[in-house]
Amino acid sequence: MQHTLKYSRRKAHEVRIGQEIIGGNHPIAVQSMTNTPTADVERSVAQTKRIADAGAEIVRLTAQGRREGEALAPIVARLREDGYSTAIVADIHFTPEIAMIAAEAVDKVRINPGNFRTSGGELERLVEICRRRGVALRIGVNHGSLAKRIFDEWGDTPEGMVASAMEFLRMCRELEFHDVVVSMKSSNTRVMVHAYRLLVEAMEREAMTYPLHLGVTEAGDGIEGRIKSAVGIGALLADGIGDTLRVSLTEDPENEVPVGKIIADHFAGRTAEFSVESLDEYHPTEFRPRTTAKPITHSELTAEYDIIDATSDNPTHEWRAAILNSKEHRPVVLRRRYDTSDKNLVAIYAAADMGSLLLDGLAEGVWIDAPHIDQESINEIELMLLQAARLRFSHTEYIACPSCGRTLYDIQSTLAAIKARTSHLKDLKIGVMGCIVNGPGEMADADYGYVGSSPEHITLYRGKEIVERNIHQREALDHLIEIIKRDGRWHD
Repeated sequence: MQHTLKYSRRKAHEVRIGQEIIGGNHPIAVQSMTNTPTADVERSVAQTKRIADAGAEIVRLTAQGRREGEALAPIVARLREDGYSTAIVADIHFTPEIAMIAAEAVDKVRINPGNFRTSGGELERLVEICRRRGVALRIGVNHGSLAKRIFDEWGDTPEGMVASAMEFLRMCRELEFHDVVVSMKSSNTRVMVHAYRLLVEAMEREAMTYPLHLGVTEAGDGIEGRIKSAVGIGALLADGIGDTLRVSLTEDPENEVPVGKIIADHFAGRTAEFSVESLDEYHPTEFRPRTTAKPITHSELTAEYDIIDATSDNPTHEWRAAILNSKEHRPVVLRRRYDTSDKNLVAIYAAADMGSLLLDGLAEGVWIDAPHIDQESINEIELMLLQAARLRFSHTEYIACPSCGRTLYDIQSTLAAIKARTSHLKDLKIGVMGCIVNGPGEMADADYGYVGSSPEHITLYRGKEIVERNIHQREALDHLIEIIKRDGRWHD
């Protein structure tokens, strides 16, 4: 029986966020999040302007307390007075009362089902304010902060994330409120992609068409952070899933916007149609590798591997069809040519094109043919790509949050200092988190964690276990290294 692999964008209904509309046939909107203290109106306004000037259609600010929630109205007023129509979103984690305050000022409110109470009528009250003011709502599920009752039933799984989202979506539908956006974020690209795909299936079964916000949390910084984001976001956009996105980098937030634009533009206007004889070996919601071959870069190629080139405008579908139509179960190396001399562009394009096949277990190797880039850089990008797809860990991985107004220390300089002293270690994952809201949960699969606990103070973790509490930042990195050494995981 012949099947067709055809690119088509998932049909989502339109949701207005201030002057911005997402869903439908609208272009994918790119957004970012401030990392200034939201209660500091002047700094927050200035940074929001910088993010908007970089091209973001939507900007999010944290509102963790009453002071921050009440600061949103003057922030929005100043932006509008100065001619900025950028959609403003409030990020709420623990306190429904603050969500009510924020909803009176902003264009969208993001709540986390893992921390937002459904009892006592809080969601109903929030929806009524949103309905009255024309405010949208984002149901923002985080892999690291599922509610205890969800975790107890489903564990820390993509299925648990879907159960959490669907509970809130059903409540919104019962309230006949449809200006809702959903996200399913994780720092693990495989979890993130499978969670979104499972959610799409679940929504289709119940005739839901809510638009989707895409993002990989705690992607880190530099070229590695860009690759990790492109792997996760690109895998979904390649299949037409997604209506808005945020690239989360541990850098100045305005740096996120051009990366998001590059990824979104890479899939704009894409078409594809390929015939395959069977879809039996394609499992989009689970990792089921076709072979047991070692994941490789092109410099390690042996005769055991088949090289599959992609030359069409939709390499992801082209590769997928070629692999599924292959009569032999040999390991596959994906090869594609990129003619740009910009190393960052090569990395982002390759990650966005190849990530889906690696995450699904359809391919085992990558070959980036980039004649204008030096070979050492290509080798590094290929290794980073395999690591971002969770196939091969060749260097220390940093699960680092992008920081926001909740961050309790200078996370950018701290991440640089941690990298400088630990990047030589192999097969190690270190979480670097700004605060306790998502920190412990999002770095759940990290070997060690460095988490802000109070201003300039750090709590250190081994896995999910707290090892030392409230160490001053001046001493925390030395303490972290001593813990790694005591565990016998340090080498010079």
